[in-house]
This record gives sequence, C-alpha cells and structure tokens, in this order.
Amino acid sequence: MSSKPLWDIFCVVVDNFGDIGVTWRLARQLVAEHHVRVRLWVDDLGAFARICPDASVDVPVQLHCGVEVRHWPVPWKAVEPGEVVIEAFACNLPGAFIQAMREAKRRILWLNLEYLSAEEWTVGCHGLPSLQPCGLQKYFFFPGFDPRSGGVLRERDLIARRQAFQADPAAQRSFLQGLGLTPRPEARRISLFAYEGAATAGWFDSLTHAQQPVQLLVPEGRPLRDLSRWLAVERLAPGDRFVRGGLEVCVLPFLSQDDYDRLLWCCDFNAVRGEESFLRAQWAGRPFVWHIYPQEEDAHWTKLWAFFDLYADGLDAQARLALHAFWRAWNAGDGAGPAWLALQGLWPLLSANAAAWAERQQRLGDLAGKLVSFHQDWL
Repeated sequence: MSSKPLWDIFCVVVDNFGDIGVTWRLARQLVAEHHVRVRLWVDDLGAFARICPDASVDVPVQLHCGVEVRHWPVPWKAVEPGEVVIEAFACNLPGAFIQAMREAKRRILWLNLEYLSAEEWTVGCHGLPSLQPCGLQKYFFFPGFDPRSGGVLRERDLIARRQAFQADPAAQRSFLQGLGLTPRPEARRISLFAYEGAATAGWFDSLTHAQQPVQLLVPEGRPLRDLSRWLAVERLAPGDRFVRGGLEVCVLPFLSQDDYDRLLWCCDFNAVRGEESFLRAQWAGRPFVWHIYPQEEDAHWTKLWAFFDLYADGLDAQARLALHAFWRAWNAGDGAGPAWLALQGLWPLLSANAAAWAERQQRLGDLAGKLVSFHQDWL
C-alpha cells in the first residue's frame, strides 16, 4: 500500500469547463509537485474529455498525468475516503461517502474549496471550520489575491515557461501555424473566450476600423453564436476565416489547457470569462477583460470591481478610468466599441500593468501549496 497520502477531489460540472478546469489543474499540480495521490471524481466525463483529449467518456476509472480520474456514480458505490477530501465549489458530497468519513478510524480533513474572489470578506472566512450535522468539521478554503487568502493556482514553472515562450517568436509562429493560422507580424492578436453578450457586436465593429490590423482568434465555444450573427453566417466551424476591414477573424478548434495557455501567451489582449480562463489570462502577463458570470441581484458586479480595484491599482487615473469603462461596457452589454477605442492610446500602460500584476501575484504563494500547508498544520 502506498505511503503517499490520498486526496479525494469532487467536481460537479456546472459552468461548461470552469469547474472541471480548476479541479483538473489542481489535481495535476498536487501529484506533480507535492507527491500525493489524487482521485478526481467528475460527474461529466464528456466535459473532462474536452480539456484532456486523451480521456475517454466511457471509462469510469482512468489515469491521466498521475491522477486517478473517476466518474462520480449515481447511485454512489462505496469507497474508503482519502486523508483529505475536497468538495469543489460546494458540490455536496454523496451522503454515503460522508458516512464513510464519519466511520473512518482516522482523521480526515474535509475542505470546501470556494470560488476565487478578491472580496475582502473572504479573507476573514478563509480557513474557518463549520461543524456539520454528521458531527464532522468542514473547513472553508477561499482562493484569493491577498497573502492571507488561499492563493491562486500556479504551477511552479509556469512563469518561466511563459517567459521563454513569449521570448521565442519561432515557437509562437510554430504554435499558431499548428492551429492553421498565418501569423501577421503587423497585426494585434486578440483571443476571445467569453459568454454570449450584447457587447461583442459593437466591439467587432470597432475592430474593423482600428488603426492597427487585428487578428481575432476565437476557440470553438459560446462566443461563436454572437460572432456568427455579426458575420451573418449560419454556422461557424474551426478553420473558418473571415476578413472585415482591418479585422481578420479566425475560428480555432477547442483547445487543451496547455494549448489554451499558449494561445493566451501569443496574444496582445485576451477576453476571458468565469474563473479558469480569467486566472490563466492574468498569468499571461497581457492586458485582458473579464466577462464575469452573472449572478442573482447583480452580486457579480461587487465581485468584479473588488478584483478590478486590486488589478488596476498601479494605473494612472486616465488609464484606470478608461479600462474601468471598457470592463463595465463589456459586462453590461453596451458601449464596448467606443470604450475599446478609448483604450488604444494607453496600450503601453496597460501592458506594463498586466506584467507587473503577474509578477506581484507570484510572490504570494499558490493554491496547491497552501492547501498542502493547511493539511500539514491541521495534522
């Protein structure tokens, strides 16, 4: 029997690929860098297979990158819990599994891994225990951008790999050509991975009239609905290419996580969404806009501006106001075109701020490391 501790991570796929994207990255990092065993329980193997192309939707137990990936069965089939149990984003563990934790003859750390947030209240709640009706303690673990929080996902070699790739034009060119693209050195490259939104039509219009040509790179997904309406075509597919004025639109296949990182690193600006792509865009060290997932009673606006205030803290007043206006327009669905044009003269400032933000954040520790330290302290 292995002496390595076993961690169980449970994931319910709610928002397309954000939940499984975060938990899959976390599981891989725990295995590779902290030498623990991980079982990743996923209710939707189809979503997992999109971001891990080697995975099978029909195999209930499979091994990828050292992680044992298991389909979350309904009804639940009894297994012995690991030393650490993580329910990602309050996904609610199977009752029989909780009972097995309760009956175990050893201590088990039960963690609820919350969504990433920059809101101040999460720092005060990070690491707090909650006594459950079953008699067990569950701890709340809040990722965040404050040294007092649970940190954010970042592999140890991520920044070095990104810097080497961005310093190697030949590697970037080879990667883009592998996606069927012809890089244009004179063009600004922009990636689009967002939710559907009314803001994009006006933004597309502004890109066609931009002084600098634009290559818009759109991986297969939800933005294609808005894009097809704007282009007045019935259906878009990977490999499609359209030119409108100074804008070249290139539709890409759905990308693995590693290839999506490279796409972000290749681009001068990234439009991202949710939590997974939102965080990876920050590590790219390039300007970006965050399309936050809408919540009831507009609670998402508070979360959006809590992050923005931290991220834009190093900008001067003009650049900060202009970027704020574009983020607001993008998420409100109106006025993104004029707001985008107002950013163009501020590009050096926006780029410097994005690079500085990534550098500051890497000094604060990372989520996987802080989870391991929390477990060790708890023992």
